[in-house]
Amino acid sequence: MKNKSYIGISFIILVFGIIFIPKIIDRIKDGSVVKNDRMSLSNDIVKEDGLMKIGPVPKFELTDQNNAKISDKSYLGKVYVIEFFFSTCPSICPIMNKNMKDIQKEFSKETNFGVASITINPENDTVEVLKEHANQLGITSPNWHFLTGDKEYILSLANKGFNLYAAENKKVNGGFEHSGLFALVDKEGKIRCRKDNQGNPILYYDGLEAKGVKEIKEDIKLLLEE
Repeated sequence: MKNKSYIGISFIILVFGIIFIPKIIDRIKDGSVVKNDRMSLSNDIVKEDGLMKIGPVPKFELTDQNNAKISDKSYLGKVYVIEFFFSTCPSICPIMNKNMKDIQKEFSKETNFGVASITINPENDTVEVLKEHANQLGITSPNWHFLTGDKEYILSLANKGFNLYAAENKKVNGGFEHSGLFALVDKEGKIRCRKDNQGNPILYYDGLEAKGVKEIKEDIKLLLEE
């Protein structure tokens, strides 16, 4: 009886192989296995999340040039860009200012777009100084806030909250050094970014180069449409 059972099982396996294996091979050759099992997932990712979600923006509360308390919650419902700067910066800040103004001008008619410029030298950049700084730059948007507060709090926000380098350094011109990168935040308060050519998140946008400015403009448009 055992021999007959083995013969029966072997016969079933043989029939299965004859009928189905050629079909499986054909599916692999024409790519239908990949298309059916994987491509739909890939399309869903692109459709639902064209820009990568890095995580929630660090919580913050600071004071703007109009002496108003501004927090991360103040920007909910808006797409916005965050930068760290200081008003007396002699090196990269003027370039960042120019490029940020260019970005803001592009979206000047969008009431749900904003900018947060956080000073890393709050001892000098008081509310009054930031008000004058905004006037000198010609900033009139009610959604562009120049923010000041406690120095240690702000430096911790930059370095530990955003992982964007900022530090006091009396050996450098201006007394401070910092990153020239812009952070992009969506309407739900999540940091967003595009991928590089290898599919990795770029995290932040270069605020000093035309390429970075062009890319962040393109991605702001995508987030405004979400």
